[in-house]
Amino acid sequence: MGRIDDLADRYVDEWAALNPTGATYAGIKGYDDQLDDLSPDGFAAQADLTRRTLAEISAAEPASEPERVAKEAMVERLGLELERYDAGEVTSELNVIASALHGLRMVFDLMPTDGEEAVTNIAARLDRFPAALEQYKVTLQEAAEAGHVSPRAQMIEVAKQCDTWTDPDADNFFHGLVGGLDADDTLAAELKRGASAATAATAEFAEFLRKTMAPLGRDRQAAGRERYQLASRYFLGARVDLDETYAWGFDELARLESDMRAVSARIAGSGASIDDAVAALDADPARRIEGKEAFRDWMQALADKALVDLHGTHFDIPEPVRRIECCLAPTSDGGIYYTAPSEDFSRPGRMWWAVPQGITAFSTWREVTTVYHEGVPGHHLQIAQTLVRAELLNRWQRLLSWSSGHGEGWALYSERLMDDLGYLQDPGDKLGMLDGQAFRAARVIVDIGMHLELEIPRDNPFGFHPGERWTPELGWEFLRAHCRVPDENLRFELNRYLGWPGQAPAYKVGERIWLQAREDAKARKGAGFDLKEFHRAALNLGSLGLDPFKAAMARL
Repeated sequence: MGRIDDLADRYVDEWAALNPTGATYAGIKGYDDQLDDLSPDGFAAQADLTRRTLAEISAAEPASEPERVAKEAMVERLGLELERYDAGEVTSELNVIASALHGLRMVFDLMPTDGEEAVTNIAARLDRFPAALEQYKVTLQEAAEAGHVSPRAQMIEVAKQCDTWTDPDADNFFHGLVGGLDADDTLAAELKRGASAATAATAEFAEFLRKTMAPLGRDRQAAGRERYQLASRYFLGARVDLDETYAWGFDELARLESDMRAVSARIAGSGASIDDAVAALDADPARRIEGKEAFRDWMQALADKALVDLHGTHFDIPEPVRRIECCLAPTSDGGIYYTAPSEDFSRPGRMWWAVPQGITAFSTWREVTTVYHEGVPGHHLQIAQTLVRAELLNRWQRLLSWSSGHGEGWALYSERLMDDLGYLQDPGDKLGMLDGQAFRAARVIVDIGMHLELEIPRDNPFGFHPGERWTPELGWEFLRAHCRVPDENLRFELNRYLGWPGQAPAYKVGERIWLQAREDAKARKGAGFDLKEFHRAALNLGSLGLDPFKAAMARL
């Protein structure tokens, strides 16, 4: 092991001690009874570790090509983490999907629940929950006083989420968590006290957001070009021309909707609109499943089939990776997401669905492509395979390295790949994939447009408000016109884009860069290009920013 790998492994050990919840997410054992220090000093300690490690990594000489890739990946990722901290983005981050609050809440989803030690750890974390939120309040207030604060609208929406999590008639998260645990009387009483305290602390945090933070919050949700450029570089791991990307988004959405109209004619007859085809598919009882548990089971069966079909043909999937669990999340915000296996694979990779309140029926044609995105060949193959490559990747690369552009770009690329491989021959499933792609293209337009408050092109292919400037209201109108997503889910999506600038375009822009990397490899290799080998070599690099990814691929 070379110097860079030694530094990377040491960083993981020190990082885990400062980030117990992060350690649980990464599957690093020994921290499940602790929570992070969310005070300003706690965030500063994390930044200090990053700063020291970055300096040491930058000065170290790689001993091999794998170490060169590791160095470039770490310098890029750690450097941007520091830029965000120094710009006040880390300590002030609060939105409907990403904040220290959400990290505290979601970590319980990944904790083991079997056995006395596991249940005792849950009790210990519940007991520490109120103090962690008190620390977080101080951090948010100090950041606001220094001029770094989230939009007021995001604070109000997060407060509403807290209401739902703590409502006995809604998610009732903490009491629901402890209700099904096997514990003796003493431990059960401790769990109940902890659940009550965490519930009360979360409800009080909602009031803190409404009464203390909201008056300090920004009126405008638009990030502006300077903040957006930093966010875009962080989420992509690459510098892109935002204005060119914005214009490309319109062209890409128009192309996809043209393809959707062609598929719609196959579904609902010549001249049928996309909405006609959607109505026909939704009315087909063979494409409808009643009950969220039945829908989970359908997802599990499809994910398992993809694993079996793709292993040994288009991919060589390591044995520990040949297991994925489809789960219903204990919350109801509508999100669909993947969580990685633990380091030793005792916790498998999982696909989660937070089903909104009142949703009891599901259309399978929309979600075939979602299973491929979250499962195989998407996130599960990519992330879980990285975890087992100890002979190629250091511990930081396997456990902590992540770039949305690389990861979400691969998952969206995987959806298109499954079409190329013949898995979307059914026109309904094909329309579902194209609809998902169009949704991601619309996000490129809306996210960049709203945060940079750009002019809507006068010659845009949709005739949409030509010459006007983007606002959240126009963003909502555009999404409703181009995305076939229920209003309750779409409203969450819009709030997510407004509060998390730069992340939503990472899917489509990342896919664009993955596709270009494949074309570049074809040009280099000529007749010797092999798609399976391209995927193997690319995934064996681990997750890294897209600029380091392009550089590493060019050297293969």
